[in-house]
Parts: sequence; structure tokens; C-alpha cells
Amino acid sequence: METQLTWYGQSAFKIATPGGKVLLVDPWLTNPLFEKCAEEIDALKRVDLILVTHGHSDHVGNAVEIGKKTRAKLVATFDLSAAIVTALGYPSELADVETTGHIGGTLTLLGGEIAVTFVPAWHGSGVSKEETAPSVYAGNPAGLVIAIRGGPTIYHTGDTDLFSDMALVSRFHKIDIMLVCIGDHFTMGPDRAAEAVKLVNPRQVIPMHYGTFPVLTGTPEMFNRELKQRHVKADLRVMKIGETIELSE
Repeated sequence: METQLTWYGQSAFKIATPGGKVLLVDPWLTNPLFEKCAEEIDALKRVDLILVTHGHSDHVGNAVEIGKKTRAKLVATFDLSAAIVTALGYPSELADVETTGHIGGTLTLLGGEIAVTFVPAWHGSGVSKEETAPSVYAGNPAGLVIAIRGGPTIYHTGDTDLFSDMALVSRFHKIDIMLVCIGDHFTMGPDRAAEAVKLVNPRQVIPMHYGTFPVLTGTPEMFNRELKQRHVKADLRVMKIGETIELSE
């Protein structure tokens, strides 16, 4: 079995590993673009891990609901994990030290089938129970490097701007797939995202965090032009909302 990747829109992905484990990353399934969100949430009978990059509602998304339903363990940095538990009600027994780390640290999970390394991101991370409620401190945002045994190594940038230390990610990890935000306004846009891809040098790049709201003006077409201008070698794969693709090692 190949690793399977499903995009739900915004920065939400499902990863099914060759060993049959199921991971959700930034699981905002009820975003405006994913029309089959209710059916998909109902169909998620098994989720092993829920990984969250930072505390904003379009990334925490449906993590608590799905976590309570499936008993998935929460993978996040220390402050973010504490905020999701205390402010949003994620079951504390599913957010213990085994799956809680911090930037620069690597967690070996699911019997060694998954290794998750937290890497920096430039953004915010406050958690709010309601849109009008004050934010709860949730530490620094993070990107995630997800290494899958028998599968690819995936770098999910989270929400971020371009920064030069992105080049260090590929010094320690050979990145096969880079999931990169391109929407602009709240994150880097297509030009800075293309420069980030050049620094990381993945085998394949998949754009995310665009088109969900009118202010997210970056598009895959603009991103493709910027990649070509920089002679980036990575293969661009543009996914459709709800699409599942297979990823080779």
C-alpha cells in the first residue's frame, strides 16, 4: 500500500500510511470549500493522530470533535497542546508527553512508524474558543516534518512567511513532499512561497491555504509562474478539494 494524501481545503490533510495508520493535519474539515465535510467527519471511524501547527481556528478546526470521537492523540507543541486542552476541551489523556514536543524536537510515534519533527514558522498561534473571545496563549507556531516508515517525508509549513532558515529543514531531512501556504494576506504569497520551495528543494510541492476567503488571493497559476521564474525543480501538484492521491517513497 502506498501512502495516501487527501486534501480537505485550506491546510487540512489526511495521511493514510502504508501500515494502515491515519493522521489528520490541521483538520478544519468544515471550511467553506469542502462540501462533503459532514459525511467525511462521520466516515472517520479511525484516526490515530491529530497534528496541529498552531492555534488559529482554521487550523485547529474540528480537532476536538474528531479527537473525542476517535480517541486520536493530539500532536502539538507544549503550549499549543495545553491551550487546546484547557480552552477547547481536548481530552487531556490524549495529549500527554508522548505526543507533546517543541520546536527542534522529534517525536517517534506509533511504534516507530511515524516521526514528527517540529520546525519554526513565522506566524501567530493564539487559541480562541469563539471568534469574539480573547485569545489564549498557545506559544509559537510550528511547521511539521512528518517522516513515514515505508513512505515519503512530508513538510507541512503551517502558516508562515518565507525565512532563510527554511534551508536548514532539508539539511536534516530529505523532503519528498512540501505542503506550502501560498494564499498571501495572512501568510506568504506565491512569490515568497516559491522562494521557500527553492530553499527546501523538495521532490514535489503541493500548494495549500488559498482561495478559502476572498482575501487569500494567491493562486496555483501564480505560484507556478513564480516557480518557473526561479527554475525550481520540484514537481508541482495541484490537488482538488476532497481529492486523494498516492505518494511514493
